[in-house]
Amino acid sequence: MDKLKVSLVSLGCPKNLVDSEVMLGHLPQDRYEIILDESQADIIVVNTCAFINDAKEESIDTILEVADYKENGNCKLLVVAGCLPQRYQDVLKEQLPEVDLFLGTSEGSQIVELIEQQLHSDAPVQKIGKPNYLYDHETPRVNSSPTYSSYVKIAEGCSNHCSYCIIPQLRGKLRSRSIASVVQEARNLANQGVTEIVLIAQDITDYGTDRNDGATLERLLKELVRIDKIVWIRLLYAYPDGVSDELIELIATEEKICNYLDLPLQHIDDQLLTEMNRHLDEQQTRGLVQRLRDRIPDLTLRTSFIVGFPGETHEQFDNLLKFVKEGHFERVGVFRYSREEGTVAAKLPGQVPARTKTSRLNKLMKAQARVSFNKNRALVGRTEQVLVEGLSEETDLLLKGRSARQAPDIDGQYLITSGVADVGEYVQLKITDSSEYDLIGEIIRDSPE
Repeated sequence: MDKLKVSLVSLGCPKNLVDSEVMLGHLPQDRYEIILDESQADIIVVNTCAFINDAKEESIDTILEVADYKENGNCKLLVVAGCLPQRYQDVLKEQLPEVDLFLGTSEGSQIVELIEQQLHSDAPVQKIGKPNYLYDHETPRVNSSPTYSSYVKIAEGCSNHCSYCIIPQLRGKLRSRSIASVVQEARNLANQGVTEIVLIAQDITDYGTDRNDGATLERLLKELVRIDKIVWIRLLYAYPDGVSDELIELIATEEKICNYLDLPLQHIDDQLLTEMNRHLDEQQTRGLVQRLRDRIPDLTLRTSFIVGFPGETHEQFDNLLKFVKEGHFERVGVFRYSREEGTVAAKLPGQVPARTKTSRLNKLMKAQARVSFNKNRALVGRTEQVLVEGLSEETDLLLKGRSARQAPDIDGQYLITSGVADVGEYVQLKITDSSEYDLIGEIIRDSPE
């Protein structure tokens, strides 16, 4: 029997990517072949995001785009999984008749039996239950990242209940893996050639608080740094109120833990932070940033802000703009507030016009571009360890890479103008030039004796 060709489109964040990799991992190799070209696939899976309006629109556009392959390609089965079906399970079957199978956020591990069932049925199937799934080190998974890097999801769901956020409804409450499971997965990945582990969760600093076995992020990190083949351990999505002095000390002293922290702040105004149900005020936030800078002078800080939250005044936005201009962060992501049904913030008065939100986003990003340019310019002349990732998309005459300052896919890159190295190799690079987001340098090799 010929193998069924499966192509998967993963949308949204790295947490969603891990879910996609778990789905692919469950496909038996003697029955299914994973391919990249959707036009040649017998089965197309779209793993969706529905966090904000832009993500929902991208998900629907992608579904409609690949649905064309049912008429003009080889597609026999279109599967839509993840947050969009979980959120809109009551209406999607009617609104997207092109889809044959809908899976919720916790049904990915059942994909094979559901596909087999649907291949012998003419009616659309929907399998969406309570979000309660949690993968572990024994779960089959196909790593779609480069061979040297991998995301490791240490927890699923969230119990923070920020007033603007729909995630707890889509992903359920916090569910942390055991330290032993995370460490074993990291060991397995290291044995497969992975040298960079990127720890992810909705809030990594909340890791372990739902367990009764003493698990904490700090204890997990102390175990992970003992894995010989791991070079970098990177931390993403650390909510500011959970950053402890012990965590700061670990980042400062453990060589394998990158001097890099993704610290989503969302705003700096006390009133808005309270209405967002965030747990630090401006004074506490400034104190945390200062503590981080004092203890880890070479730290790269990334954050995200929301503009246009209900009731945000011109003065409150100007205070946020001033805060960004002060230059606290190497990286900043900005989101327009998205009014999501089912959230507390959706019912708040003072909804900000879309045009105003876009204007504020542009002002904030323009200010941060200047900050980023100046911070990059200050690095010229330094030598740093860089992970080589292959040929640059800009020109195949140059190699590209990342340092500990840059997370995969979301930050800038190094363009390597001189020297030769293999993909996945760590080299010393002297920085010779910079732009707003990228750095340029040449490989430094030790002189032969």
